[in-house]
Amino acid sequence: MSYIIDRRLNGKNKSMVNRQRFLKRYREHIKGAVSDAVNKRSITDMERGEDISIPTRSINEPMITHGQGGKQHRVFPGNKEFNTGDELEKPNQGGGSGSGSGQASNQGDGEDDFTFFITKEEFLNYLFDDLELPNMVKKTLSQSKEFKPMRAGFVSEGTPNNLAIVRSLRNAHARRIGMGAGKRRKIRQLEEEKQTLLEQGNDDPALISALDEQITELQKRLKALPFIDELDLRYRNQVKVPVPSSKAVMFCLMDVSGSMTQDVKDIAKRFYILLYLFLEKNYDHIELVFIRHHTSAKEVDEQEFFYSRETGGTIVSSALKLMQKVVAERYNSSEWNIYAAQASDGDNWDDDSPLCSQILEQQLLPEVQYFAYIEITPNHHQALWEAYKGVQAQHGDQFAMAQIRDAGDIYPVFRELFARKEYQQAS
Repeated sequence: MSYIIDRRLNGKNKSMVNRQRFLKRYREHIKGAVSDAVNKRSITDMERGEDISIPTRSINEPMITHGQGGKQHRVFPGNKEFNTGDELEKPNQGGGSGSGSGQASNQGDGEDDFTFFITKEEFLNYLFDDLELPNMVKKTLSQSKEFKPMRAGFVSEGTPNNLAIVRSLRNAHARRIGMGAGKRRKIRQLEEEKQTLLEQGNDDPALISALDEQITELQKRLKALPFIDELDLRYRNQVKVPVPSSKAVMFCLMDVSGSMTQDVKDIAKRFYILLYLFLEKNYDHIELVFIRHHTSAKEVDEQEFFYSRETGGTIVSSALKLMQKVVAERYNSSEWNIYAAQASDGDNWDDDSPLCSQILEQQLLPEVQYFAYIEITPNHHQALWEAYKGVQAQHGDQFAMAQIRDAGDIYPVFRELFARKEYQQAS
């Protein structure tokens, strides 16, 4: 057996193996720091690395040392200040734990927090840990372009690297037993016959010599059986099996009406940037459809979705109708996993909210795997939320709702909506 030890070094001659072990040990501290960093970053600064600080007390490790052992007699000096039962005041720590902004002190001591840098890749790994698109199922095998190797038993021909040693030795052992069974049986018969003659007193040299010659010949033929033969060799067989397609599409529906203030739009954009990074990081075969709407809806590209300043009134159903049209034209639900995330402040034309819930229930939810609605409002829920409550009551496994009050709620709400859950894959 061969062992491969990765001793490649990363920056500053620090072992990559030790780094991964360190990151795994302080995983919870790092995840907390990553969560705080997301809430503090701007829209355009979501995917760089991060400096992580861990309190020094949190990285101390227990140590086992040898004690002095045995019985000891020690003499301590007396004191003139304290008596039995006196309460002592806690010493003033003064300087604190370092890296702070307090006033200087001439007393106490402390240590700075341990700070290290995690890369962009590590940052995104912690950011999207334990998240996934809900209800993802495997679709048809038609037009599958992906294959994976699978074990398919053993064959008698193959390359040396696929040689199944145990199976080959088992075949050789069975062959030797089968081919030698008759000879061993004949040897036992001849030995019994020889023993019977000797017991009867018939020690005719010619007869005994003939029996010995037959036994010797059979033993030679047994030894001549090859330990392993080409017929015994077996090789592991692998075949390429088509992998079911997991094609998915995410519809991003954003309200850009006049009621959406710039702060609310920034929160919505930050949520969608998180979603965009999450999909780009975790899924290879996924498409995104960006839809902006006010009184009318329009499919746009990524640049226009995040940076266009177009605004107007509010008719939310226009976005849902456009999504339904795009699904019918381009994304067959039998082949695609369809997802949607809608962000709005909840303000809508009075007669339009019931229409939105009707479109969801009758046209979209039968086609989609999961639909998430995010309402960005600091106080009470708006008309659209109230209309969607009935949809959630009937389709809780496909439809989710969450409220974002300020920027600090973006990441917790995102994790809540896309937390990994148990699901059953379609066969």
